[in-house]
Amino acid sequence: MLRRSEAVLILITAVFLAAAAAVILPGHDQAAQLVAVTETAPPEPAAATIEPQGPVDVNTAGVEELDRLPGIGEVLAGRIIAYRDEHGPFESVEDLLAVSGIGEQTCDELRGLITFGEEN
Repeated sequence: MLRRSEAVLILITAVFLAAAAAVILPGHDQAAQLVAVTETAPPEPAAATIEPQGPVDVNTAGVEELDRLPGIGEVLAGRIIAYRDEHGPFESVEDLLAVSGIGEQTCDELRGLITFGEEN
């Protein structure tokens, strides 16, 4: 027969091992998931991270070309084109402030990166 102290020691050991298994086994699954994630190919860079080759003419550029400008995404590029179609060509960076979603900071980032056609 086991003495009472030996039975308590065995019970404490069993509880400890069960708790350790509960902590260690889920970690094993996470390690397998990490391996699976690192084995996939890295994502392609987004078009917005590719800078344009030269100044972009905001009066003739399409969505894709405008999307490459800093602070301008696909939605904002669409708004620029819609505003241009409705109100005519832009003449200065400040004219872009009339487009919903473009503020002073975006205008400052666009200086030197955009043009307004040959006549300007």
